Amino acid sequence: MKPSGRWIVALTGASGMRYGLSLLRALGSSSAVQEVHVMVSEAGQRVLAEEEDLKYSPSNPAALLSEPSDKFSFFSVKDIGAPCASGTFLCDGMVVVPCSMATLAAIASGFSQNLIHRAADVTMKEGRKLILVPRETPLSAVHLENMLKLAQLGVSIVPAMPGFYSRPDSIDDLIDMQVMKILDIMRVDNNQSKRWCE
Repeated sequence: MKPSGRWIVALTGASGMRYGLSLLRALGSSSAVQEVHVMVSEAGQRVLAEEEDLKYSPSNPAALLSEPSDKFSFFSVKDIGAPCASGTFLCDGMVVVPCSMATLAAIASGFSQNLIHRAADVTMKEGRKLILVPRETPLSAVHLENMLKLAQLGVSIVPAMPGFYSRPDSIDDLIDMQVMKILDIMRVDNNQSKRWCE
């Protein structure tokens, strides 16, 4: 299947919402990306409010976007009839950022309780790119076992661990480096952050 420029992005209830928001901005400005299907878990909505003072709901998606864009579609996690719940919905893949350990565990076990879990399950079974950006510390053996299981199934595990070789001056610089790594795995051209030896 050729790249369609269509991606699914989910934000879940882990700290680090700024990673997800920065990724959405980058996808919004990318000419290689035509559609972004977005969902935010109920816990994610609470974290957005607590970390970023954003009052998001599927009926108020503008809270996530710095600029309006027809590129984005927003879905409730309760909408199990959404397009991305089916394997016939063609897309390049899915990113969960930030990815809570509860979401990671549900995906690892194939236990679909909401649209995020189902879309991730569909992404895996159809052999498409699934990228999880977990944000937790310290990691328990259960967390590590779930990540290992998913990695062995071909899922890209991209922990929120920005590097410091670019000599970041701000938190945004650190966020940009992490988002660059995500975009690279998505195969979306970007100059989000300084690269090694640049």
